[in-house]
Amino acid sequence: MPILGVIASAITGNLVTTAYESIATVSVGSGGAADVTFSSIPATFTHLQIRYIVKNEFSGGASNYLEGQLNSDTGNNYAAHALFGTGASVTATGSSSRNTIRVGIVTSTYATPSGFSAGVIDILDYANTNKYTTIRGLGGYDSNNVNTEPGYVGLFSSLWQNTNAVTSIKLFNGNTSYELTEYSHFALYGIKGA
Repeated sequence: MPILGVIASAITGNLVTTAYESIATVSVGSGGAADVTFSSIPATFTHLQIRYIVKNEFSGGASNYLEGQLNSDTGNNYAAHALFGTGASVTATGSSSRNTIRVGIVTSTYATPSGFSAGVIDILDYANTNKYTTIRGLGGYDSNNVNTEPGYVGLFSSLWQNTNAVTSIKLFNGNTSYELTEYSHFALYGIKGA
């Protein structure tokens, strides 16, 4: 099993990969993209998972967060926490009343000219209309100290304070001045099991 599949399975607590069903994939084409969106998500699974490789076009500095919105909700209805480290230092952040979820790290062309960051995002109980939706992520990249930039690995959690079933997911670079680069790739899976 590929290592990303092992990590993805471990995060969800399910090592049976047959419990996953591909829903959709999005690859960023030539010229880049401001965001990617999965829409018309069926409510027939227990959880959702997104696996990604991504980079932004920022050539003058390091990484940004991978952020997003559910069901086109742009209001201050999200909370987010992050814990990430470089191998030399650890940083923790948290905020409420946000207008985005925070689910990963997007490396830049400055930090990794030839590489991408990678990660896994779980959207738990996404169709349950009796509670708020919890999102968790694991992601990072190795920069090999290019331009003296360290690599990062991070754990992320977000809460969408809304009880609607999730039907669309929009993801984008946290610094919206910089687009996602060509070859960034996102794959959405439905998880059938608990």
